[in-house]
Amino acid sequence: MPQGEGTAVVLRPPRNTLNERAVGWWRAQWLLLTAVPVVPLAVLGALIEPARFWLLLPAAVLAAVGTAAAVLLPLWWFRTHRWEITEDAVYVRTGFFWQEWRIAPMSRIQTVDTVRGPLEQLFRLATVTVTTASAKGAVRIAGLDHEVAADLARQLTRITRDTPGDAT
Repeated sequence: MPQGEGTAVVLRPPRNTLNERAVGWWRAQWLLLTAVPVVPLAVLGALIEPARFWLLLPAAVLAAVGTAAAVLLPLWWFRTHRWEITEDAVYVRTGFFWQEWRIAPMSRIQTVDTVRGPLEQLFRLATVTVTTASAKGAVRIAGLDHEVAADLARQLTRITRDTPGDAT
């Protein structure tokens, strides 16, 4: 059907949420990221008495900001990240203020990868990366239960194998 004729296509939010353990995974990442500057500042502050105040003050501020971010941001992200797989495409929505909707047609998918870093393994999570020919790069669905991610990779492989390539 030519563009402009018939009914308009409505972009709806993808249906699936991430696994609840993604909140803990994101918190652990934030706390580790926060610890990188805080621990050396605190150790140096304890050891260097003349500079104690000037080392412990930024350590305390960074620890407070990092802890607040670790508590609040993962909850917010969990509410906004969505994904869905259909026979036609992979749909991913991330962000709140700067929302990003990514749609990867099955006919454009080149590879499907499943990755489980050390923290993801600890939380029994995985990331599925769908690579296309897009200049924007791969579509990532992070924070999936590792078994759901494996099933998703199998499903995407089956669907893309059965989908004819895009001739355009």
